[in-house]
Amino acid sequence: MKKSLVITAIGEDRPGIVNELTDVLLKASLNIEDSRMSVLGGEFAVMLLVTGSENSINSIHQQKKSLEKTLQLNLLIKATSGRISNDSFSRYEITVEGLDNPGIVHKLAHYLSQQRINIVNMQTDSSHAPHTGTPMFTVNMLVDIPSSHDMEQVKDDFSKECDELNMDVKFHPARSPS
Repeated sequence: MKKSLVITAIGEDRPGIVNELTDVLLKASLNIEDSRMSVLGGEFAVMLLVTGSENSINSIHQQKKSLEKTLQLNLLIKATSGRISNDSFSRYEITVEGLDNPGIVHKLAHYLSQQRINIVNMQTDSSHAPHTGTPMFTVNMLVDIPSSHDMEQVKDDFSKECDELNMDVKFHPARSPS
């Protein structure tokens, strides 16, 4: 029977980290089902959903301390179950862009939470506007909106929240996973 683990790893960025980590997982007969990787500041961070046999899962748990030393990464390993399929929501991609100000992510997350809208994935990015150098901020989200919600009302209300933050927003139905 296939078991699932979420592995989170963080450590100083250097070339070869992904190669070393994936080599360990391959040798343990674990398959990467999903992943997120990024360099944040000078740190490399990765989240992986891996699957494998109970023996493979146990092997990684037992090797955790030695892997942390060898890979020079802090590891968090947690068993998980498969995501429960739920057709009672609509999945949307939301992009919010505008001037960078403290609290943008919190205010957006607070609004979505109050509406019982689940954030499935979020990525943010800071940049500077060409020519002026004005600090800009972009938020890309994948969200699950309950089917019971009126989508036009959600879009209108969320747009008002973004207007208060002086941010532009775009909604798009998410592409189906392939």
